[in-house]
Amino acid sequence: MAQPQYSIADFAERGDAIYEREVEPQLTSVDVGKFVAIDVESGAYEFGPDELTASDRLLARRPEAQVWLRRAGSRYAHRFGPRARSISA
Repeated sequence: MAQPQYSIADFAERGDAIYEREVEPQLTSVDVGKFVAIDVESGAYEFGPDELTASDRLLARRPEAQVWLRRAGSRYAHRFGPRARSISA
């Protein structure tokens, strides 16, 4: 496994920049909701239905990848906290 080369803030900034520049413009409706594993060094990325699958696909191509995860169509990989509920009348 590759050793981290960036601070957490730099790592996140690089991953988000690659997502916005390379991944987001290529998204289709089929991709939304999938996980995206991004190598913050090379910009390579892979989609998967879950974090492990996306990461495994990327690491198979780039074993030394510095992996940043996002959920396609979302700002984050996971959401923490309560979900909004609709109130039925």
